[in-house]
Amino acid sequence: MDLIRIGDKVISRKKLMERIGQILEWRSRGLSQQEIASRLGVDRSFISRLESLGEVRRGKRIGVVGFPVSNKEEIEAMLREEGVEFILLMSDQERWDFVRQKSGLELLNEIFDIIARLRELDLVVVIGSDYRIRVSEALLGREVVGWELGPSPIEGDRQVEVESLRRLIRHLIAKG
Repeated sequence: MDLIRIGDKVISRKKLMERIGQILEWRSRGLSQQEIASRLGVDRSFISRLESLGEVRRGKRIGVVGFPVSNKEEIEAMLREEGVEFILLMSDQERWDFVRQKSGLELLNEIFDIIARLRELDLVVVIGSDYRIRVSEALLGREVVGWELGPSPIEGDRQVEVESLRRLIRHLIAKG
């Protein structure tokens, strides 16, 4: 056990971490701060302060989908730094492998799963051809933010300017 003495108290780090995990799980399931505070016998402000300590960002829940991207590792790293919740980037070869390595039913199910996840987000940035951006808007039932790599069909990988995309993501988060 990982015990810590503070004055005349002995604190279990494990018990504390488990309780914090439980509080966050309850909040993610939709329980209010007041409901949790009442269950635990603490002030609601304690739950609020706990959330503030761990807050990474406020604003919209954003996803980014893009292909064919040549510098996808660099883009993925930047998007993670900025707190983007869903990232799906592929090179030209990876997108063709994605399609060819699945049966028709597997491909359809995977595409439906991706669409369902994207519809849960507040905003989706689509990096791709003019056609893919329009189709994404239709599939998601809302406006998406398009980052056009060129007219369809695009053959071969395209470079995405990392800092320009970072500025866009920061702008979108700030607008949230």
